[in-house]
Amino acid sequence: MNIVLWIIQGLLAAMYLLAGIMKVLFTRKAKEQMAWAKRHPDNFIRFVGTMEFFGAIGLILPMLTGILPWLTPVAAIGLVLVQALAIFTEHLPNKEYNALPMNIGLLLLAAFVAYGRFL
Repeated sequence: MNIVLWIIQGLLAAMYLLAGIMKVLFTRKAKEQMAWAKRHPDNFIRFVGTMEFFGAIGLILPMLTGILPWLTPVAAIGLVLVQALAIFTEHLPNKEYNALPMNIGLLLLAAFVAYGRFL
């Protein structure tokens, strides 16, 4: 189970790290590629990217170093909240149903990590 959790944590961290960096450093490109981003100011896009970036770091670093390892499931819960907000405040109200499978998948994986690391 520990190996499965580490694999999922690594995949989630890589995805959120890349997405977060894109939103923070390449905000205009993010706005071109993501329909939801066009509806928000640059600072909001950067904020979301920053939360994704720190969530990705939180999935790996605490467990890897053994320093405050309880922060790993907390970071996973934070990413669950990011995805839930994306689903219920952006994609569903704007009928962007094609984005839902990825958001739901990321939400479920982050929830699995949170559950697995709290045990």
